[in-house]
Amino acid sequence: MTSPLQQKIKITGPSIITANRTWDGAVIYRTGANSWSDELRDAAIVRTADEARALLTEAVADDLGAIGPYIAPVEVAADGAVKPGNMREHIRLTGATIALPAQA
Repeated sequence: MTSPLQQKIKITGPSIITANRTWDGAVIYRTGANSWSDELRDAAIVRTADEARALLTEAVADDLGAIGPYIAPVEVAADGAVKPGNMREHIRLTGATIALPAQA
């Protein structure tokens, strides 16, 4: 398996770095302050491959706080609101697309 840092990075629009938090698996986003947030609105938005590579390098180095960081597309509205740029990220943000059975 190729490391995320060794893969060719292609950015076609606004993107973020996302991962899962190590201790509870929650979806988290890399911020501009080199930390993690569970709020998409706090994510650092990059627009070039070089920016994405730099942010991803920092995220990969933080293997105690997050696991599996990768670049994900986002959409930025005219008012600055950020929302997922594809179905996978929408599901990761909002949860399952079907009703799950109740746990006993």
